[in-house]
Amino acid sequence: MGNRYLELADWRRQVARLYASARAEPDPASGHERWRRGRDRLFREHPQSPLPPGDPLRETGLPYWPYDPALRFEVPLWTVDNGPKLVVPTGGDGDGDTTLAQIGYVDLPAPVDARLDVWWLYQYAGGIFVPVRDGTAGTGSYGGGRYLLDTAKGADLGSTPTTLTLDFNFLYHPSCRYDPSWTCPLAPEGNRISRRLETGERL
Repeated sequence: MGNRYLELADWRRQVARLYASARAEPDPASGHERWRRGRDRLFREHPQSPLPPGDPLRETGLPYWPYDPALRFEVPLWTVDNGPKLVVPTGGDGDGDTTLAQIGYVDLPAPVDARLDVWWLYQYAGGIFVPVRDGTAGTGSYGGGRYLLDTAKGADLGSTPTTLTLDFNFLYHPSCRYDPSWTCPLAPEGNRISRRLETGERL
């Protein structure tokens, strides 16, 4: 039996490597395919997989909508001063609460055509966090929404001093979608889109 803290550290390390590999790939669709294969391997084999033993997704892999290059953007991060803060419970094993502070927002062009709030996650060493709940929630994707960016956990496709790379094909379900012992920060009002985004991980 391994040490769960070391296992969790290894999980996060491997997730960060997957995103680094995707960033290094000149063709975004190829990077996305590499990311998908790596996630399937982690969910199938890693001791920190949120999938319970015997879950059929360990064999089939996680389901996704087809890659759509029109849903990848490099957009300016518009900063806000003294943005609102949210305190949310995180982790069923005593991780306590996490504070989110809005640091700005992004305006996404068509076909997304929406504004999303961008948060700073006061957990671990801190990081940029962008959850998304769109019109597929509850039918095509997890009802609580999906994550687009979580740099605290290495889920990061890159940035410049003024812009973020956001690829909605990389939307993924939080661990609480698979294991109810996890309590995940869900998308607040400024991260909800009525439009159906049939991209990324699905049910």
